[in-house]
Amino acid sequence: MRIGEISRKTGETAIDVRVNLDGTGAYDIATGIGFFDHMLEQLSRHSLIDLQVKAVGDLHVDQHHTTEDVGIAIGEALAKALGDKRGIARYGEAHAPMDETLTRVALDISGRPYLVWNVALTTTRLGEWDTEMIEHWFHSFAQSAGLTLHVEMLYGSNNHHIVESCYKALARALRQAVEIDPRKSDAIPSTKGLL
Repeated sequence: MRIGEISRKTGETAIDVRVNLDGTGAYDIATGIGFFDHMLEQLSRHSLIDLQVKAVGDLHVDQHHTTEDVGIAIGEALAKALGDKRGIARYGEAHAPMDETLTRVALDISGRPYLVWNVALTTTRLGEWDTEMIEHWFHSFAQSAGLTLHVEMLYGSNNHHIVESCYKALARALRQAVEIDPRKSDAIPSTKGLL
């Protein structure tokens, strides 16, 4: 089993994360931000990555530190579980429709973190979650996991659907990318020999 565990404690947050890349999509999520929890549940369920997240943050200040640090911790746990990345497919791409919305995610587990975010949201909150934190979560996650990550809303109007389709497309793309390629299970998927 490819498992990564991270415990991240700062003056602003205390976060424990566990990922199992070879799981079934089981999750146990508690960040204190309801809509955020819902999105992380979607990420786990549709990637088949088991995900446990326990986060206590300074929500009396705002949601920034909790959102950012959870993204960092999940990314670090993913990177830890991948190890030297031997045998992985490396690339993943998915489209996720949700009613009137369609989102595309393409990613490369490259070790070169980069986020392209082409998503237009028209509301400032979903539930109690500030929507400006959503791009920030994707950025924090991509940076700490070492992903080149492109997220593009092709069209849509309902902000809930837009954000949920972003997480579902990420999940499906991750599922592809972390899978072991049976034709090259002993090889690092790079001509460099290192990712």
